Formats: sequence, C-alpha cells, structure tokens
Amino acid sequence: MSAALRFIVPVLLVACLRVSGHELDGRVMCGYQGWFRCEGDGAGEGWRHYQAGGKFEPGQVNIEIWPDVGELAPEERCATKFRHADGRVAEVFSSVNEATVRRHFRWMREAGIDGVFLQRFAVEAVDAGVRDSLGRVLANVRAAARAEERNWCLMYDFSGMKPERMREIEDDWRTLHRDGPMKGEDPFYQAFRGKPLVSLWGLGFNDRPAALAEWERLIRFFRGEGCAVMLGVPCYWRTLDRDTIADPKLHELIALADIVSPWAVGRFGTPEQAAEREESVLKPDIAWCRDRKITYLPVVFPGFSWHNLQKSRGRDAPFDQIPRRGGEFLWSQAVAAKQAGADAVYVAMFDEMDEGTAIFKTTQDPPVGASPFLREPGVSPDHYLRLTGRIGRLLRDEPVD
Repeated sequence: MSAALRFIVPVLLVACLRVSGHELDGRVMCGYQGWFRCEGDGAGEGWRHYQAGGKFEPGQVNIEIWPDVGELAPEERCATKFRHADGRVAEVFSSVNEATVRRHFRWMREAGIDGVFLQRFAVEAVDAGVRDSLGRVLANVRAAARAEERNWCLMYDFSGMKPERMREIEDDWRTLHRDGPMKGEDPFYQAFRGKPLVSLWGLGFNDRPAALAEWERLIRFFRGEGCAVMLGVPCYWRTLDRDTIADPKLHELIALADIVSPWAVGRFGTPEQAAEREESVLKPDIAWCRDRKITYLPVVFPGFSWHNLQKSRGRDAPFDQIPRRGGEFLWSQAVAAKQAGADAVYVAMFDEMDEGTAIFKTTQDPPVGASPFLREPGVSPDHYLRLTGRIGRLLRDEPVD
C-alpha cells in the first residue's frame, strides 16, 4: 500500500462510519461530470462540452437540457449567444468555478443526496492540455464535499483510452495522492469495507477493444494500493450478450471487484420496461453477485436525449428519446431496484446535460431558436433533486413523502 493511502485509510474509515457506515447501504450516489467550461473561465478550453463544431450558438450546441442559473451569483454566470423567448441573454456555468461546485453540493445536501462519483476520463487524465483544469475540478469537488458533508469517489472512465496507455493511470493515481489535489487526509472520500473506493468504468463493452489483460493489471494495481474496486460494466454483463463482449474471462475479472455497477442508460425507456427488469435482469444479477460476496450497484436515470449532440456529429437522433414523464420513469427504476434487493443506487447523472440525464436544477424556460432543449412545463427546477432524495429514503425504508 502506498504511503498516501496508508495515511488516509484510517481517517476514511472513521469518517464514513460516523456519516453513514463504511458500506454503501441505503445510499443514493450520483455521477458528477464536472466537464463544462466557458470562454473566459480561466481554463483556456473555450466552451468545452457546450460547443459543437467549434461554436456555441443556436444550431450548434452539444447540450440537450439547459441549466437553471437563477441562484448563481453574477460571477458564476457565463453569457451566451442564446436568447430566451423574452429576449433575455441565456447563461450557463463553468465547472472550474469553485463557488458553483460548492452550490451543487449544497443542493445535494438539501435534497438528501449522499454523494457523487466524480468522472475522471482516462484519456484526459494523461493529456497535459486539460490535466490542470481536471485538477481544479477535483479540488473543487473535494472542498465542496467537505464543506457540505457529502461523500465523493473518483471514477476513472476508460472510454476512448488505448489499451497500451491504460497503465499510465497508475501514475496518475500516485501523482494525485503524492503532490496533487488528493494529497492528505480526506474524511469525506468514500470508503468501502474499510478501504478507499476507486471506480473503474468501461470494462467489457463490445464497442471498444476488450483489453482484458490490461484491465486485470489495473484492477490488481488498485487492490495492491489498498483500495476497494468498483467496476462499471455493460448492462448485459452477466449473460455476455447485446452490449457485452462474449468472453467468459470477463466474469473472472468482475469476480475480482468489490462492487459491480452495470450501465443501464438508454437500454430501456418506459416505466413498464423498468418494472419488467426486476425479474429478468436485477434479481439474477444480484444473485450472481451475492454468491461471490460482491455488492451490486444498479444505475438508474431520469430520461435520455442526445439530439443536439448527435447532430453535431453528423448523425440523427430523436429528440426526447426517453421521456422523463415528470419523474415517473426514474421512480419506477428505483422501486424495481429496491424490490429486487438492491441496497443502494447510482443515479446517472447529476450534471449531464449532453445526454439529457441531469437531475440538478434545470429550467423549463430554455432558450428558443434553432436548437431544441428539453422542458417539462409545470415541473420545478429542483424536482429531480428532491425525487433523488426520496429514492434514498425509499432504500432506507423511511417515509418518502
């Protein structure tokens, strides 16, 4: 175990026992992208994750849902070329703004959301051009989690990562703890079974190289560092079909993990289908994991749409592909997970505007013009935050109203 981790493990254990136990039982955790940038925010990356084709203007945009900035201070707001129906300039935010990230975590606390998995894309973690801003976001998250007493965990996403470069993440992890933004004790970093938890996302998907030898090395590295390991895997990992590579070796690698979390976003689209999954997918998945003493963390999501994002890539995709139904769709998944025996859930995502899965405060008065944005008239900006908090109470057998 590294010196850094030997130092933080006891602190993590004590803190997580104090907050809500060192397991994930009864917890609702969200994914946190933290990847939005604005011109003039100091990151030097322009309108990253907002822009399409180098521009951020009506007709050229990546996001599908518009953030509600009504509570943000003037210095947190970034003016755009978009306009609301009444002519007002439409504004967005930057994830490198410390005050905005703190505000997001305050919303989590107010809603009863336990914490986040901070996304750290592997291809960016080894890219000197964006590494500094990634570190700023990580530092913002760490400070906000402490201030608002929420837990957080680092999730490496290996989408787009070449297999031969995967081992570079070992150096990234060491650097983060040796002289980077994870240096020193952190009482709100998520622990699991007395160990700091790290999540590795992208194993076993059939849209990328399998790289099973590289994945095994990486899993064993983090276990050797004294970490508990969570694996983000395809939805149909157990049956080795549909979105999953057809290689039994995958099960051997998953058996090395402490937590398995299958990616369900976009795999079904109605409350009825969510209910059907209880018997056909969730219960068999949970049984497989329990036989191997692995914790199962199902992914639930409020809806899905990436019309603008796909248009920017020259592809067609339906607008409002998986409707939110005022929260009915999200709630149906939570009920199915609870009834199947899941003890916690991963809500995808807190701030994902590109694919329309964000549960943070969004506006029902988005800009008008050449680009469409999701809206649900009559739904309050904090509706999905509060609903996500209710999911936590459901998991803990507490009153939900």
